[in-house]
Amino acid sequence: MSRFRVVVSEAVRSLGANLSTTFAATTTVLIGMFMLGLVVGLGSWALSLSDHYKKQLLVNVYFCTDLPPCGKEAKTQEIDRTRAALQAMPQVKTIRFVSKQQALAQERKKRPEMVNSLPYNPFPNAFKVYPRRAEQIDTIATQLGKSNLQGIESICPPAPGSKAASSGAGESCSLISHRVLSVARYLWIVVLIAFFVLLISSTLLVANTIRLSIFARRREIEVMKLVGATNWFVRGPFMIEGLLCGLGGAVLAVILLVLGRELFMPLIHLTNASDIHAWPFGLHVLIVLGAGLALGAAGSGLTIRRFLQV
Repeated sequence: MSRFRVVVSEAVRSLGANLSTTFAATTTVLIGMFMLGLVVGLGSWALSLSDHYKKQLLVNVYFCTDLPPCGKEAKTQEIDRTRAALQAMPQVKTIRFVSKQQALAQERKKRPEMVNSLPYNPFPNAFKVYPRRAEQIDTIATQLGKSNLQGIESICPPAPGSKAASSGAGESCSLISHRVLSVARYLWIVVLIAFFVLLISSTLLVANTIRLSIFARRREIEVMKLVGATNWFVRGPFMIEGLLCGLGGAVLAVILLVLGRELFMPLIHLTNASDIHAWPFGLHVLIVLGAGLALGAAGSGLTIRRFLQV
């Protein structure tokens, strides 16, 4: 404990004696951790937004009506066989039947000016098939297309490679679904890249400031080695310096994030959906503080290992 107290006091003394490098290291961590907090907050919100849209992806199965191209209404037995085939698929989570009367009533609420003047009901009976994972909609459409069930007029999105997929409506339906999945996939990649770039760049900047501190005290280190100080006794103050700089910068970053959250968040209204939200702010604070400590320790350790010759 006495050695630990000596190492800590030496680290605190060094921080006070080298205010310029201390300020540089702390400011570097502050900027990096503030940007990290923004990336975590905006990234988690964006991922929640992508999950919201992915949950809306489903397979619509439309049954034949008296109108072309079928010219004959799908029978109840055909609808039941389609339901049984869908329920047997492990990728299917839930199935909801929408009758032609329900579809007409829904359209009257959404677009009454277009529907109220219709002389007949043009909407078909349909199944809304919700997958367990959004990426499984193509699998469901393909399996249903291969089953050759009677009474089905169209599937949206259509099975990849089928004739319906190349038609105007089928191509549009498939394009929207795949764009949502592609954006969600690339969003994950962008958030991860931004996260790691921030960590790596901040670590290198902290390592550089600690390197300057070591270079300024090289004679003192030589004297400590000559009087019998061990390698870990020499390294200890620098490691604690990095931890304190990392903690100080992270705490300041948290203060800035709290101020930004209180001042600017009430002015931003991006969506009213209840299931779109960022991670809890307490989790943001823990991530920033933990990353700040890890950043300071990693910067000090990397610099000492490469540049401190003891």
